[in-house]
Amino acid sequence: MEHVHLAPEDEDDLYTGYNDYNPTFDSEELDNDIGFQQAVRTSHGRRPPMTARFPGTAVGGRPLATSFGSRVPLMSSMGRPMTGAQDGAARPMTAVRAAGYSSMARGSAFDPLGQSKGPAPPLESKNEDSPEEKIKILEKKVNDLIEESCLAQSRGDLQLSLEKAKEAGRKERALVRQREHTGTADHINLDLTYSVLFNLANQYESNDMYPEALNTYQLIVKNKMFNNAGRLKVNMANIYFKQKNYPKAVKFYRMALDQISNAHKEMRIKIMQNIGMVFIRMGQYSDAITSFEHIMSESPNIKTGYNLILCYYAIGDRDKMKKSFQKLISVPLGIDEEDKYIPPNDEPHTNMVYEAIKNDKLHQMERERKALAEKFIMTAAKLIAPAIESTFAAGFDWCVDMVKGSLYVELANDLEINKAITYLRQKDFNQAEAVETLKTFEKKESRVKSAAATNLSFLYFLEKDYEQADRYADLAMSADRYNPSALVNKGNTVFVKQDYEKAAEFFKESLRNDSSCTEALYNLGLTYKKMGRLEGALDCFLKLHSILRNSDQVMYQLASLYEMLEDPHQAIEWLMQLISVTPTDPQVLAKLGELYDNEGDKSQAFQYYYESFRYCPSNIDVIEWLGAYYIDTQFCEKAIHYFERAGLIQPTQVKWQLMVASCYRRSGNYQKALETYKDIHRKFPENIECLRFLVRLCQDLELKEVQDYATKLKKVEKMKEIREQRVKSGREGSAQSRREGSAGSENAGAQNVSKKVSEVDIRPGEQNLASWKLIFDKTVPVNDNFRCPSHSFCWICSLSVQMQPCAEAGQRQWQQW
Repeated sequence: MEHVHLAPEDEDDLYTGYNDYNPTFDSEELDNDIGFQQAVRTSHGRRPPMTARFPGTAVGGRPLATSFGSRVPLMSSMGRPMTGAQDGAARPMTAVRAAGYSSMARGSAFDPLGQSKGPAPPLESKNEDSPEEKIKILEKKVNDLIEESCLAQSRGDLQLSLEKAKEAGRKERALVRQREHTGTADHINLDLTYSVLFNLANQYESNDMYPEALNTYQLIVKNKMFNNAGRLKVNMANIYFKQKNYPKAVKFYRMALDQISNAHKEMRIKIMQNIGMVFIRMGQYSDAITSFEHIMSESPNIKTGYNLILCYYAIGDRDKMKKSFQKLISVPLGIDEEDKYIPPNDEPHTNMVYEAIKNDKLHQMERERKALAEKFIMTAAKLIAPAIESTFAAGFDWCVDMVKGSLYVELANDLEINKAITYLRQKDFNQAEAVETLKTFEKKESRVKSAAATNLSFLYFLEKDYEQADRYADLAMSADRYNPSALVNKGNTVFVKQDYEKAAEFFKESLRNDSSCTEALYNLGLTYKKMGRLEGALDCFLKLHSILRNSDQVMYQLASLYEMLEDPHQAIEWLMQLISVTPTDPQVLAKLGELYDNEGDKSQAFQYYYESFRYCPSNIDVIEWLGAYYIDTQFCEKAIHYFERAGLIQPTQVKWQLMVASCYRRSGNYQKALETYKDIHRKFPENIECLRFLVRLCQDLELKEVQDYATKLKKVEKMKEIREQRVKSGREGSAQSRREGSAGSENAGAQNVSKKVSEVDIRPGEQNLASWKLIFDKTVPVNDNFRCPSHSFCWICSLSVQMQPCAEAGQRQWQQW
């Protein structure tokens, strides 16, 4: 009991001493324990344990614990006290104690992570000079080059991708030689070699270097160490197809097909489809039909069904065309219904989710697949409709009936509309049938109704029946306000009414509904141009050019706008792009010539004017410019050809014949010039310029006719002077009479008649002639002998022929009467 520790009454902590630690029990200090070391060295430490000992202890006795927290050490069988009890030190009563948490210091601190030992020693640096490290570095470089080559190809830089692929091939061969040199040829990386050769062959093919690509593929295919290398014969067959070597393409496709097991069904189907396409190119439709029929029985798809219809159409098998069309419209697309994108309730979170998945990649792919299927079915129906029945209408009706009973029932209405449009394109059909067909859709669902009304509006607009066009455009808009074509038609009808602001609003709304509507964008640009908003029009046509890169109309509008903005250099630049698309347009070439002429570059202007004349030799403006150019450059003989052509085009215009005679005169051929002037005088006897040159030439050539031509010249000049006086006095009298008429009153008699005569606005024309005759009919009976006293010809006849009556002489004659 001496070792029993009784807690005094004044102690509050009943467990004091439980954390006292006796260093004797520290196993780390056993090396310094003399008694323990002595026991280990003597035979006592090697004896087997006694039965009284507890298993798992290294020493003899185990102390007994009391309820008061102390233990009494028991003596071992050899009389040796236990190492754990020294001098009666009390041990804690608990059998389990938290490791490492002791109030007394121990031999070493608790350090499970070994942080007390300091930082870990640095890693040994790799020896890069070793052969294995050099090989690894070289392999990494080869892989990097392959990756760079693929990235360059994806960017479209084909030349750089080929250079990287070649460099990867060189480094890979160096890697193989290095392995052979170091004696590690068994560790050659075959996957790396395959990747290098395959990438190199792909880059050769991308750069249209087909022989090099075929040689590289042959290296892979002939190497038996590469697994599944025979599949690359498909790539070789593709190259032969591009080279139009169709027999070899079929051979390699079949070789590849033999090396692919039936487990890869999809790949075998694609290869067979390629074989069928090659047979179509070779004109062997029967062999192509065999391939396509097998595909349609194993794994039907839209493209194969469409190609099968084309083959039967080519051989003219009417029944097979019908059966193939039925197979085509029975092909499942594997697309879910559109109803799944309609939210079931009005919960905001659910609506946001449905809005998000409406335009995700999967839905876009589904829409594209459905649009492609509809395109193939529509094209096939339009193709076989005239062939499967006696008439086009009967064939199209059969196709419509088949579609109505298929998965593509929505296409039936579109086929009906297409039927109406095809009516318009068939010259042997009446347009009224198409109109009636379209009118049948007025009472159907909104989408079909809108499409039919849009087409009707377009037809009436082409017929210039703008009222009906406007009516059906309104009908199309009321059925579907988001129909961009309907809005364009409505804008066109408003544009014709010259309400440009409203037309622009309709075109803008169409673009808001469909930003890719090129018709709306083009018409909006024209509207802005009509309104004088040239910058806005330029912006529209520049956007349109980014969509339609090769549209000649867009380029011409851009050139026209830049010309209106007084930027001739940009206008010339756009016209140069335009003639690269349409090099034979005479109007564009003439416009280029005009712009260069305005810039003072006569040589370039002549080049484009001459090209324009070559394509259109009837353009008077071009002919006149070319003739004037040759006269300016002192080549009058060449100008004669152009002025003679202009005279043929406009035989009533005397100026072209005068230019021909002038060219003869300038070139020194006076005899030919004289004959030409005489011919002109016979056709136009009152032409003063012709008579003047005749007088001059006759004087120079000392001919006898000079006096006759001089007399005629004086007479014609006098007549011209009289006409000018008549016109001048008539204008003055008309102005004076208007002033007098506004100030004076109407009187009867001769004065009133005189005013009536002078009030007429004397101008050449049918209306003035009628006015004069009306005055004569109401005032005085006119006979054939009534003449103007100052003229030698009948005044009435002169009025009828010349359209320029002499007002002054007429008034004097009225007053005398």
